[in-house]
This record gives sequence, structure tokens and C-alpha cells, in this order.
Amino acid sequence: MIEFRKARWTTRLKRSALAADSWLDDSLYAAGRRAGEIYERIRSATDRLTVRGPKRLATELVSEGLNVGIAGSIVMLLLAIPAFREGREDALKNQVFAVTFLDRYGSEIGHRGARHDDSLKLEELPDHLIKAVLATEDRRFYDHFGIDIFGTFRALTVNARASGVVQGGSSITQQLAKNLFLSNERSLDRKIKEAFLSIWLEYRLTKNEILKLYLDRAYMGGGTFGVAAAADYYFGKSAKDVTIAEAAMLAGLFKAPTKFAPHVNLPAARARANDVLGAMVDAGFMTAGQIDSARRNPAKPIDRRRDSSPDYYLDWAFDEVRKLAEDGKIGPERVLTVKTPHDPAIQKRADEAVESILRQHGQAYRARQAATVIMDPDGAVRAIVGGRDYGASQFNRATSSLRQPGSSFKPYVYAAAMSAGLYKPTTIVTDRPVCIGNWCPNNYGRSYSGSMPLTVALAKSINTIPVQMSIAIGKATGETHEARAARIGRNKIVETCRAMGLTTPLTDTVSLPIGAAEVTVIDQAAAFSVFANGGKRAKPYAAFEIRNSLGDEIYRHDRDEPAPAQVLSTQVAQEMNQMLSTVPTAGTGRRAALDGVISAGKTGTTNGYKDAWYVGYTGNLVGAVWFGNDDSSETNNMTGGSLPAMVWKEIMAFAHQGIEIKPIPGVAPQGADKATVAKNTGPAQPSAGANAGHMPRRSFEVLSSMGAMFKAVEAPRAARTSIQAGIGELPAGPSLTRFR
Repeated sequence: MIEFRKARWTTRLKRSALAADSWLDDSLYAAGRRAGEIYERIRSATDRLTVRGPKRLATELVSEGLNVGIAGSIVMLLLAIPAFREGREDALKNQVFAVTFLDRYGSEIGHRGARHDDSLKLEELPDHLIKAVLATEDRRFYDHFGIDIFGTFRALTVNARASGVVQGGSSITQQLAKNLFLSNERSLDRKIKEAFLSIWLEYRLTKNEILKLYLDRAYMGGGTFGVAAAADYYFGKSAKDVTIAEAAMLAGLFKAPTKFAPHVNLPAARARANDVLGAMVDAGFMTAGQIDSARRNPAKPIDRRRDSSPDYYLDWAFDEVRKLAEDGKIGPERVLTVKTPHDPAIQKRADEAVESILRQHGQAYRARQAATVIMDPDGAVRAIVGGRDYGASQFNRATSSLRQPGSSFKPYVYAAAMSAGLYKPTTIVTDRPVCIGNWCPNNYGRSYSGSMPLTVALAKSINTIPVQMSIAIGKATGETHEARAARIGRNKIVETCRAMGLTTPLTDTVSLPIGAAEVTVIDQAAAFSVFANGGKRAKPYAAFEIRNSLGDEIYRHDRDEPAPAQVLSTQVAQEMNQMLSTVPTAGTGRRAALDGVISAGKTGTTNGYKDAWYVGYTGNLVGAVWFGNDDSSETNNMTGGSLPAMVWKEIMAFAHQGIEIKPIPGVAPQGADKATVAKNTGPAQPSAGANAGHMPRRSFEVLSSMGAMFKAVEAPRAARTSIQAGIGELPAGPSLTRFR
């Protein structure tokens, strides 16, 4: 019975499979037959549409044109999408920063960003000014659709013949698109975006609106944007009143505002203006007779070569304001007035001290550059010297240059080791050979001094002690292998540096504890401020308060910034101050010692005498000074205890005249008479006192002038005495980093 049922089940399965196969075959056959019928119908229909002879050629051309057009449209759309993403309606509004800076007393010290003025209507501008711009920038402006095809081909031809770029092919609309939406990068991608944005602008705006925006937004040199602001800056008059000669000089700025700015290179500006006058005649906008007077009487701009401002300070302060804007702390405002902590008296003395020392001793020491930052212990930056001559080089060596700190890095190592509870100022340490792998640091004199208190080791800048500290910090975590312990210790040191304010990359190398990393001058000043203020982080800042164009206060540092964090314990900060205060009195920084004012600090000199530092502080101010060369070439045995210490003393002795002297945390004052008022060597200068800001500005300027006169009489004699006593003198301790 079971076998019979099994046979029936098998038979049914076979029949089902056979039926499925039959259905599949029939379906495929039927589908193929229907497909064939459809193909025959299409073929029959197309045969009826077949074109022969001349009609076929035309049909093929139209067909191929449609194919190419569709493909081209897709490609154009793909290229246009990135450009349209750049185009924003809000970019048609002024988004350029225009910042006026005031010093700590409320007097204007300079301007950064756009000097912008779009108050004039296009019809209010002189006809000859508009013609001068069109003649040089885009003669066919009113005839093209945003891209001047003929002008582009003409420029390509001229440039090919000259084997260089001598004529631009961009229309005014293209230049406006670049100014509003794009960068100055020379790339095919930018040119494609520029072309599409030009077409968008032509669709969005009228020709006169485009021309007006261009005249208002183009950079004209000297920090000015637009012809109205440039006319006021260069000629001291409204753009409505410029002469033909002045209009030609303004129009000449569009091509290269830095190169042809009259306050930078007046002969080049006049030569360019003469070319513009010729272009106006060639374009038929004016006759030779009309421009003859302008050729014979060229424009006479205001002499701004004598304008003096703390340019390095302003460059840095402007960057700091932009950072505040990026962080959303000043809202959408772009026209700002910023009251800074800048101290004009200290700035002037710092500039003079750097230049004077370099003039007197730079050649002997083969040192050509210097930088310094002076700030309050809370981070308020008083003065910045970013180099010897801003006119020769705008590179800010105080805020942007990375240099090895040498032994001025050691206080961070000591602070890390003391924070770990491993050392005290009285701890006895031994200057002895120490190696990590095959690297062994040497002292300045290639000798070892044996046992000494930790305070003496720091004052004499012993190189082996920071390396021993890095190993000890690592071993305190339980690591017994010396090289691995040193690596752990260096990581702890880097953490301490970060907490104290060093922001630059600190490469982990075996020589890091003795200053082989790279830092900036401003970071050094900020980090040493932690010692000066009792252990709190001191981030450098450039704005006490910021007001918008209506005069409303939109930012105040003491209100809108968080309270400084305690990054070193009060005890460690005080103990570090006790040790560092011996450097100017008994260590390598004797030339930085101030009469009647207790100070602390540290010298630094790198391998090969490439960099020399003195970073020091009092209870009132902190200052970092660097000397060296831009190309990192070696100096002539210049140490941190020589020129840097001398400049630091010059600045600080001046800055502490006539003010209440604040004590350094943990360091006992020398005496009641010296703890209140510094010993004066000249008239009092209102540079830091609490009431200094209330002194009338004119009184401040008179006192400053008198002080400069007295100093001018005494300085040469004092300088000669100081240098004669110090020439050839080496630091009392090892401040040079040497390697085997």
C-alpha cells in the first residue's frame, strides 16, 4: 500500500514539472513572436520615415545637434551647480570687516579691513571717472552678456604674442563675481564658476547695478574698498570731486592695487595713470586735448608715508576679532570699533629698544631680526613687535614664526615635575651624565656640576636635570624601563605645556625637555603669565570691548569670556616664581635685572646659537623677547642672556616707571619702599596704573615726549657702559642646547 502511494506521488511530481516546462516554453515562444511583430511594425514605420538625398543630411545634422545639445546641457548643468552654490543673495550686501582700533586710553591707533563707502549713487560719480574705469577694465561692458567673448579672444592673442599675461580678458561682471563669491586662486575651476556666476549676475541685476557694485566693492589698496573710500583715503576728497588726473590714478588701481597704490609707489601710480589716460583716448571716450591737462598736471595724493601705527599689533588684533566673529561672539556685525589693551608708550619703547639694540650690536652678533610681546598677567596684550621693519616685511615673527625655545622651555618641565609631587625648590639634584638610547645631552661647558638644589639647577640652566625629570615623571607611574618612562614623562610635560598656553605642535623627541620643540613668542609670554598670576591660564586677547557701527556694546571681555582656569596649583606657581626670580640675580639672566623691581624669568639659547630668548615677568607685566635670523642661520655666539635680556630690561624698566609695583606671587618684596613705587630714572609714564586711562591724552603725549628727551640724553652713555661691561661675557650657567 505504501509503495503504491509513493508511486502516485512521484508520478504527480513528474507531471507537474512537465507542465511547468511546457508553460515556460510556450511563454517564451509567444513573447519572442510578439517582440518580432513589434520590431516589424517599428521597422515598417521607420521605413516610411526614411529620408534620402539632401533632406537626409539635414535630418542627420539636426539629430546629432540634439544629441550634442542634450549632452552639453547635462555637462553645463553639472558645471554650474558648484557655481550656483557659491552665489548667495546675502553676498550682494557688504560682508567685509571694517574695524577701527582704539588703544587702552580710547585714542584711535589704526584701522584694518575695509574702508568702505557706498553712499554715493552711480549718477553722482563724475563721468570721467566712470569712463576711466570702463576704458581700462571693460570697454564693451554695456554690449556683452557678462562674458566678453571678443575681449577674451583679444586678450588671449595679445598674451600669446607677448609670451605672458599682459592683458586681462575678464569683464567687469566676471571681476565682480570673483570679488563677491570667489577667491583669487588661479585655477580652471574658479574660472568656470566665475563664468556661470557672471551670467547669473547679469540675469539678476541691471548693468548699472553691476557697475555700481563693482565700483563699491573692488579693493583699491591701503585697506580701502570702492572708489569713494579710495578717493577719500588717497586725495582727501569725495569721489564726486576728483579731477581727470585723479580719476585716472584711481582707475589704475583696479589692475594691481598693491603695486600701483600712490602711497606705496607714487612713480608707478603716475605711470599707470598715464596709461589709463591713453586708454580713454583709444576707446574714444575722450580726446587727446581733453586729457592733455591731466598729463601735464598729474594727481598729487596725500603723503601717507609718515603715517605710523602699531601694524604688527593691528594685524594680530584683526585676526583675533575675526576669530570672535567665527565663534559667534559678536553676531552678524561687520563694522566695529574695538578698544584694545594696547599701550602706545610701551609699544614705542619696545620698537625703539629692538631697533636700537640691533643697530648697535646686530652686526657683531650676526643677528638681523627680533620680536617681542608684552602683556598683562591676565593675557591682555600691551605691545607686539613682529619684526624690525613692517614696511620691509609684514610677516609677524611674534605670532606666526615657530622657533625653538631652548632653555626657556625648561620651566614647563620643572612645573610638570613639581605638579607630580616629585620635586621642591630645595630638592637636591645631581648634574650627571644621562642618556636615552644613544642620545646624551651636554651642558654649555661640556662639564657636570655635581649635586645642587633644584633652584640652582634652574638658575644655571643645567641641561641634564630636565631630562632626568622626564624619566622620573614616567617612573612615578610604575614604568621601570627608562626609555619608556621618559616617553611617558614627555607626554605629561606636553600636557602641562598645553594647559599653560602653548598652542603649537610639540613633537615628541628625546630632546623635547631641553627645548627642541617649536613655539611662538606670544605663546611663550602667555605660558609664563601662568607663573606671574599664580597659576591661572592666560589666553592672549586683543579686545576689552567691541562696539558696532551704532556705538552699542556687543562684546566685553570680562563679561563674555569664561573665568580663567587654574592650570597650576598656587603652591607650584609660587615655588616656580621663587626659583625663576633667581635667574636675573644669580643666574643666566643678569642683564635683565631691574633696579628696584623684583622680576623673574628664563633665558634660552638653541643649538648653533640660532635662537636666543629671554622670557620674564614682574607682578605687573610679562614679556617674551626673541632674537635670531629669518633663515635660521647661526648667530655669533648670541645667548638669551645677551641681546634678548638687554631689550627686555629696556622695555620693562620704562614700563614700570611711576606705577604701583605688584608683587610676584610667592616672592617676598625687597622692601616697603621698593614694593610700592619703582625707582625712577626719568619722568613718570602712565603706562599701567589703574588711573592712567583717566589722564588727558594731551598730557600723556607731553609727558611721553619729555621722557623721550631725557632718555635720549642718558641712553647712549648708559648703553656704552652696559655693553662694555658685558661684551664677551658668557652666561653664568649652561643655556645652550648641545647634542652628542
